[in-house]
Order: sequence, then structure tokens, then C-alpha cells
Amino acid sequence: MKYGPDDRPPFFKLCLYGLQWWVVAMPCVLVTGLVVARLHHPGDGASQIVYLGKLFALTGALSVAQVLWGHRLPLIIGPATVLLVGIVASQAAGPSAIYTSVFLGGCAMAAFTTVGFFTRIRDFFTPRIVAVILILISFTLSPTILRLSTDHLGGGGAWGLVFALCLMLALVAINDRLPGAWKAVTLLLGIGLGTPAHILLFGYTAPAAFDAVGLSTVRPPLAFAVEPGTLLAFLFCFLALTINELGSIEAVGRILGAGSMDSRLRMGTRVCGFGNMASGTVGVIGSVDFSLSAGIIMATGCASRYPMVPMGILLSLCALFPKLIVVMAMIPNPVMGSILLYTMVSQLASGLTGITGPRGVTDFRTGNVVALPLMAGLLIAFTPVEAFAAFPAILRPVLGNGFVMGTLLVLALEHLVLRQGKGEAAAKAPTNEKP
Repeated sequence: MKYGPDDRPPFFKLCLYGLQWWVVAMPCVLVTGLVVARLHHPGDGASQIVYLGKLFALTGALSVAQVLWGHRLPLIIGPATVLLVGIVASQAAGPSAIYTSVFLGGCAMAAFTTVGFFTRIRDFFTPRIVAVILILISFTLSPTILRLSTDHLGGGGAWGLVFALCLMLALVAINDRLPGAWKAVTLLLGIGLGTPAHILLFGYTAPAAFDAVGLSTVRPPLAFAVEPGTLLAFLFCFLALTINELGSIEAVGRILGAGSMDSRLRMGTRVCGFGNMASGTVGVIGSVDFSLSAGIIMATGCASRYPMVPMGILLSLCALFPKLIVVMAMIPNPVMGSILLYTMVSQLASGLTGITGPRGVTDFRTGNVVALPLMAGLLIAFTPVEAFAAFPAILRPVLGNGFVMGTLLVLALEHLVLRQGKGEAAAKAPTNEKP
């Protein structure tokens, strides 16, 4: 390793490494942020750009805070897809209720680190539960991916889906053949190659009011509105987000042999909680650290955290150039659907790896622990919203959220209904003895 976590590369190399991290982080922020912006402001280009500007500024600032005062590790931060699940499922509640829930979820996340509860959460979430959660996120985002891919304004219905699937397969093939650190630019290549290809095939219709975007474009702050059902649904999303944050920090910390891991886990999770509080305050999707940083570190030999500072500054500076964001935001919906599909396929693969491990599916009973929540989550995700109208308003955001219901089911099955006895677990536990 050329540079350890606390080493400072020379200024020129520091900037080059920072630019490399920016190239990797920018598509993550752009695609997920644009999906949410178009969800909140369909057809309103100016509002979409303002939303992205706030997201870029906050993500960049949070990146700097994490590497200087949080986990102090070279980790990419970006919008959390598990919160995208919550936002999609809670659209009927409105932005004020959604981002109030994000703010309160961030408060709960930061509070867990103060009382030390986050370590108990980590122990409570077994490998089987974590694997199901990863797969549930992929499954419950399937309707959103389908809507993006078949958008008639940007892809021509079924042909848009065909285009999205072909682009996704191309990205899988490209990623498989790219060497080392170049794998990290797969999403950027998908945007750079997919957007012009889609425009050539189907044309392009830009959202209205793109030309009205400027630095003077402002929006009033959202009102503080607590909807109990929406808040409860988001609290489950934040449980998964906390596990994701802890897993990312621990994975990179172990690879680098970093010391003081308890402090890094506590401070990293706390800063992530504060960041989500800030996200809820300004009305944008919350963020989490990504474990994909490990592959880039191993390929480049640079584990220094300091290049993340110029990366964060570059992300924040994007907010000062709305015309640049306009150019970046000219991504057709089917291209975004393909990028999101590629990301969810990677997440699904990670979940399947956990299921096939020694503490995954080992018999019919553990197979039911995994299969039942996944089927329930998938069915609920594709159920029309109108079908939940008969339920009380306070329960709709929970019962109509496939991710939340799937998480509740896997927790109940794993720890209550189909709980494995200690003696039986010991008998089935893998040993290191050779035959």
C-alpha cells in the first residue's frame, strides 16, 4: 500500500486521487438524486436542478466531515437506496412528512451511538437477515426501475425496457473486463455511453424550465410534519441504513488494518446520523457510506483519507454551477432505469452471497426464513396503492411498504417463529476440523 489512512500524499497526487474519487462518487449522487427529484417534481426542470444542487452540496460537506471527524477512512458517501425505497412508498404522505421522517431517523441514528445501542443492533441482525434486507431493497425498487425504463416520454414504452436491459448487460460485461480501479467508472461509462445512444435511437424531450435555472432560484423550506405511519416506516429504513453504515466502515477498516475501530464505528455512524438530520432539514434524500471503496483502494494502492477532502469540495462546488447540473441531468429515464437496475443487480448478488454462506440457507426451515419475506415484499411492492385504501391511514405507509413488511417478517421468523434452538444450532455449526 503506497499510502495508509493517515498518510498525506503530495499535493499533486492528492488532487489526482481526489479527482478519481469524484469520478466514482458523482454518478452515485446524480442518478439516485435525479430519480427522487423527478419523483417529487415531474416536468419541473428548475425544481429538479435545485434539488440536485442541495444534494451535491450536502453530500460533499458530509464526505469532508466523515474523513476528518467521523470514521476517518477513505469511504465514498452517497444517497442511500434504502431511503429511496421509503420515499417511493411514502409519496402520498408528501415531502414535508417524508423529510421530517428523514430528520427524525437521523436523530435516532445519532442517539444510538450515544447510548451504545448500535452494537446491539449489529448483533441482532444475523447474516441471514442482512442478506434478506439487501435483496428486499433490490426487489422493492423493481417497480420504480420498471417505470423509469418504460417511460413513454423518454424511451417508447417496451422499447425503453429493451434498451435498459441491453445497456445493463453491456455494463455487466464492461465491468467484468475492466482492470482494477477502472471498474469504479462503470456507472460513469453507462451514463456517458447510454445517454447519447438513447438520444440517437429515441430522441430527447427536456423537462420544462431548464432554461430558468440560476443561482437565484430558491425554494421555501419544508414544513415540519409528523405522520406516525410514515415515520415508523422510515425508522425501519434507518435500521437497515445503520447496518449498512456499520458494515461499510468495518469492511474497509479490516482491509486496511485500521486501529481504534470502536471509535471509528461510533463516530462514523454518529456523523452519518447528523448528515441525515441535515438532509431532512433541507429536504433531500439521506446518505450512507458505500463499501465499494475497498476495491478502488486495493487497485490504486492509496488508502489515504485525505483525497476525499478535495473530492467532497468538488461535489459541493457542483451546486454553484446549476448549468453544469443541467447538463448532467439530461439523462433519459430509461438510462437511469438501467443504471439503477445495474446497481440493484450488484446488491442482489451481494445478498445471494450471504444466503449461500455457512449461516445462510442450510435447510428447508432456513429457506422459509428467507423465501417468505422476499415473496411478501415483492408482492406488496407491485400491489396498486389503491388496494391499501381500506386500511387505517396510520398503517398504510407500513403495510404498503414491501421493504418494511419484509423486514418485519424476516425478524419475526428468524428470532421468534422459526427460531433455531441453541443445541441444534451448535450441532449444525461449521467446524474447522478436517475429515
